[in-house]
Amino acid sequence: QGMILSFAYQRKSKVLVPVDEVQERGEGAFFEKATGEAVKQITAKMSKSLRNVINPDDVIADYGADTFRLYEMYMGPLDMSKPWNTRDISGLFRFLQRTWRLAVDEKSGALKVRDKADDKIEKQLHRCIAKVGQDIERLAFNTGIAAMIEFVNAATSAGGLSRDQLERFCRVLSPFVPHLGQELYDKLGEEGALALRDWPAHDPAMLVDDEIEIPVQVLGKVRARITVPRDSNKQALQDAAMANERIQELIAGKTVRKVIVVPGKLVNIVAN
Repeated sequence: QGMILSFAYQRKSKVLVPVDEVQERGEGAFFEKATGEAVKQITAKMSKSLRNVINPDDVIADYGADTFRLYEMYMGPLDMSKPWNTRDISGLFRFLQRTWRLAVDEKSGALKVRDKADDKIEKQLHRCIAKVGQDIERLAFNTGIAAMIEFVNAATSAGGLSRDQLERFCRVLSPFVPHLGQELYDKLGEEGALALRDWPAHDPAMLVDDEIEIPVQVLGKVRARITVPRDSNKQALQDAAMANERIQELIAGKTVRKVIVVPGKLVNIVAN
């Protein structure tokens, strides 16, 4: 377990000043209250003498236990030392708000789910389940949370989740934010403790893209990107690149000397 650090303040003489004796005046400008001397913000071990210890009760009172728990796991790799920055907590709080709005109507409090699952979101859910499950085993909680944030953003843009998708995502959420997860689980009409449910299964086939994005270069500089089937051969990639509107504009009136195709990687057009 890495050491949790916290902000502290240092005079020019390298003497540390307790946090409650420092005042911030403007963005990133800190001064000692008693003398008006400018001090430098550094990170140091939490200690009573520096009065930079964070009381969990204060954070929980403002943001809730789920946000506090989530922030602790999102700070960085578990085995590395890292600074506690209370300002960053609001970002995780907003993520939980988005997660709630994804499934619950803010005005009525009623559950809102799609009648039919979105195929792209289904694929992303399988990837999220696989990624978070692997990261939990590795104790890489921060990257698992990042995967959940990405999924919620995608699901929100797509117009929400189906009932079955939401139920599976609740099981992914549960180890990280048990209170929110259980609340959503109850709204689905499910019974019992969410924490006792099995981890959702994922389909390995869902983890492979059917299509990939390939950069198209003209004289070595990327000028466009094309989306093609993953198994496209050299000729198919060349045809797709040459048919791209942006590429056609760039090579209009020029002679194409050579087209270099690296399947799955890039297309480079030499024209002058």
